[in-house]
Amino acid sequence: MNIFINQAADFVGQEITIRGWMFNKRSSGKIHFLELRDGTGEIQGIVFVNAVSPEVFEKAGKLTIESSAAFTGTISKHPKLENTFELQVKDIEIYCIAPDDYPIGKKEHGPDFLLENRHLWLRSKKQWANMRIRDEIIWAIREYMRKNEFTLVDAPILTKTACEGTTDLFHVDYFESDAYLSQSGQLYTEAAEYALGKTYCFGPTFRAEKSKTRRHLTEFWMIEPEVPFMKFDELMDFEEDFLWYVLQSVLKNRRKELEVTERDISFLENIKRPFPRITYHEAIKILQESGKSDIKDGDDFGADDETYIAEHFKAPVFIHRFPTSLTSFFQEPDPNNPNVTLNVDLIAPEGYGELIGGGSQRSYNLELLEKRIAEEKMERKDYAWYLDTMKYGGMPHCGFGMGLERCVAWLTGSQHVRETIPFPRTINRICP
Repeated sequence: MNIFINQAADFVGQEITIRGWMFNKRSSGKIHFLELRDGTGEIQGIVFVNAVSPEVFEKAGKLTIESSAAFTGTISKHPKLENTFELQVKDIEIYCIAPDDYPIGKKEHGPDFLLENRHLWLRSKKQWANMRIRDEIIWAIREYMRKNEFTLVDAPILTKTACEGTTDLFHVDYFESDAYLSQSGQLYTEAAEYALGKTYCFGPTFRAEKSKTRRHLTEFWMIEPEVPFMKFDELMDFEEDFLWYVLQSVLKNRRKELEVTERDISFLENIKRPFPRITYHEAIKILQESGKSDIKDGDDFGADDETYIAEHFKAPVFIHRFPTSLTSFFQEPDPNNPNVTLNVDLIAPEGYGELIGGGSQRSYNLELLEKRIAEEKMERKDYAWYLDTMKYGGMPHCGFGMGLERCVAWLTGSQHVRETIPFPRTINRICP
């Protein structure tokens, strides 16, 4: 009977077969200890010279790091460790003997070397845990959206329009025309909500930013919901409830993986609702009074500013009502102060920066939208379709965007977002 390693507890005392890879081995003259993995977990296989045929014991001795095989034997409880199991190996069917030069060794490697070998680095324990937690976050997002009656809309990746300015777009030749890789699916999701109600898109987005910070990739995944008839005072409640759902799902279902990443789980468990909420100008005042920033009113926040604000509250913190000069053309001005807009960013603690951005009440004032498009020197004809959606049935609505990789980085404690996506793309790397 073939089983997966994470099913071992259900088969104690039974003879089964596990198919996987050997990632480590210790041997003496009469015993081999084989460390095995199969994608679901790890288990130690024990091969005693007196319990198997000479041929099987010889096979175990030939196995090299990353060799693949089927290991047949009996599951037993570890003699000392709770909830730990071993495989008393009786037979081995070898699929591949890997060359004895596996490049990802036990010694420390630099980031460039690891990224060049990302296809192999993925097999390491911490990267395995990161990808499992990423998978959990994705499923939690989709589950939350389904439970709350959102409809998934697949926004196009090739587009004529920019959502947040045209300076960081990847240009593509498109049949004698100009096109760009999408930096956001927001505008298309907004159009779809007129037909479907609550909608969201979830897919890859692209930014041609020449940034080398630990928070940036040129290709990343983003979740972008839009809610018709939602007002700004409801938006932060929505964002908080959404992130809380994701956080609790990871804490419940991926604790083992969090331990592998050496994440401070107690910090995540101690996060409480509601999250702190401050205005942009209140945040500026906190920074100025701290003496740790030379920021001025009207400036955008830098990475150090965001880190200080979040550490000031020891929790995710909402910063809302930014100056209009710092916001996108589609964001609604505050009716009580036209110099700021009804927008909000959610800043993660521990230096992870903007976790949810672009949150705002969307403007459906055609005159204002036309004015902002002209001020930002955007081609009006490229946005005619978008303006049509407001022309025929415009209404107040809200939405936001959350970068998946930043969420994974925060929840896993990863020091760089390149470790939170299977094959990262940065300004100097497009391979493997």
